[in-house]
Amino acid sequence: MLAVMRLLNAILGDASEIDIEALEKEFARVLGEGEEIEKAFVLVRDLIVFTRKRMILVDKQGLTGKRKEYHSIPYRSIVHFSAESLGHFDLDAELKIWIHGQAEPKQFSFRRDTSILEIQRTLATYLGG
Repeated sequence: MLAVMRLLNAILGDASEIDIEALEKEFARVLGEGEEIEKAFVLVRDLIVFTRKRMILVDKQGLTGKRKEYHSIPYRSIVHFSAESLGHFDLDAELKIWIHGQAEPKQFSFRRDTSILEIQRTLATYLGG
């Protein structure tokens, strides 16, 4: 049942929190000594992972998603972020994260407010704001 719900969420573009234990093996080579995953969210095939030191964006590519690009973003590099909730006529909630040295923000769209609010709270916690 959980797999079916994840599949539906992925098709509909909704992010959901993912069990950290499920990612430990995959991230064993990515994390530094003593670094642990605190929270993680899956959005379609991509991941947003939070540790105490950084945010990791995982872009799964290709038909099978076996090819992955890891974007490591230290929290000190995040200039600011914004979260736009759903409105009456909006189909998506939107999260934007501005990173030092990049003109355009990283953007994520969500079909519901639930996950975007949790991600915003997580960012605020790690950015100290």
